[in-house]
Amino acid sequence: MEATENGSQGEVLVADDEDGVRESLAEVLIEAGYHVTQVADGTAAIEALNKQEFDIVISDVTMPGADGLEVLQHARRVSPQVLVLLMTAHASVETAVQALRRGAHDYLLKPILIDDALHKVQYLLRNRQAAWENQFLRNQAERRLDFDNLIGRSAAMNDVMHRVRRVAPTPTTVLVSGESGVGKEVVARAIHYFSDRRDAILLPLNCGAIPENLLESQLFGHVKGSFTGAVSSQEGLFLRARGGTIFLDEIGEMPLNLQVKILRVIESREVHPVGASTPVKVDVRVIAATNRSLGEEVEAGRFREDLFYRLNVFDIAIPPLRERREDIPALVDHFVKLHNLDLKRRFKGVDNVTMKTLMSLPWKGNVRELDNVLEHAMILGDGEWITVDDLPNAMRDSVSVPLSTSDNLREAMHSYEKSHIQTVLAKADFDKKAAAGMLGIALSSLYRKIEDLGVVDRDAE
Repeated sequence: MEATENGSQGEVLVADDEDGVRESLAEVLIEAGYHVTQVADGTAAIEALNKQEFDIVISDVTMPGADGLEVLQHARRVSPQVLVLLMTAHASVETAVQALRRGAHDYLLKPILIDDALHKVQYLLRNRQAAWENQFLRNQAERRLDFDNLIGRSAAMNDVMHRVRRVAPTPTTVLVSGESGVGKEVVARAIHYFSDRRDAILLPLNCGAIPENLLESQLFGHVKGSFTGAVSSQEGLFLRARGGTIFLDEIGEMPLNLQVKILRVIESREVHPVGASTPVKVDVRVIAATNRSLGEEVEAGRFREDLFYRLNVFDIAIPPLRERREDIPALVDHFVKLHNLDLKRRFKGVDNVTMKTLMSLPWKGNVRELDNVLEHAMILGDGEWITVDDLPNAMRDSVSVPLSTSDNLREAMHSYEKSHIQTVLAKADFDKKAAAGMLGIALSSLYRKIEDLGVVDRDAE
């Protein structure tokens, strides 16, 4: 590898609480021409990643503060193009596979062979584009990117699926909206999967997770010497996603000064790396997502109107889980199967009472919260079926679920939902607008449920 003008082969972050290991690695890397930053715990590693960009991170798995997998996860969020080597003292295939599945590019087994570590660093940096693309493609394959990931039989989800299928084959920019946790990235991945770019990379980027001082360089790249710490030129994510799709999650949190540059990329199909004198052409599809009302953000002066209209060429709004409770059983089945694989369990599903409990909850965190609750229950549970006792304490104690006389799951679900809506309508003195607000669903959804479930409507009597 050719050294940069200041003699550095690249920026390396070494994180390990064992002084001997950390210092030995740093010494050999410095001798080989790298600029090395050393930290003794995971929390310090995360702080370092927030302050500057690195070409490669070498992190122990077990450390005080944040562990190595947390460092890896943070690196993936704030600096998606960084290469990560994880070190583990446990020479198990399982640990290595877990690290690779979460985004690590390679691993080192302790006790560390210094020459082996140096060789892997040199190899990864020399072939960084191939390593980076292989990792993202492997992650996409392991996520089973197909339409089955869009779970739901509700009319609202059927509409989402229809819109995905219609827009996917086109080059159109898409804006996906919905509350946090509803599955905006799943929709973006489905659009990519059904497009003619499916064989290239889909690169997700959370615009609110990356510190503002690093975001511009992350997106558009930089040339060496363009700012303090830029010891080598680096491609931005728009260039690295060449031929594929870039998913700009939480676009509403992007600073105004960068919004105009995103607009320029969409309009001109070219980026201007930090410190560069000429722009570079890019071939990438843009999908953006937000949990805010961008129209309201425009009115408040926090989001550019011209960028909003460029992004909102085709919109897909994902309803919150509380407005499509009929999708919960299918989602439960999906997540139980996935966590059975990850946790090496053999659960058949949830029992009747637990399903009715899940159907009754407000799900402020939406599908992501449901996923986390089921994972928690499957860790605690012991048996073939998840029970109410396996749920988190706060969640279990927050509801009182009436039992249904039917063992049929669908009938039990309909019975509970009908009873609950009837109760809330009565509390609201049959004011449907007020009842919809109490239920946390749209007024149109309430009317549909009254008709579908046969809820007694005083106005119809």
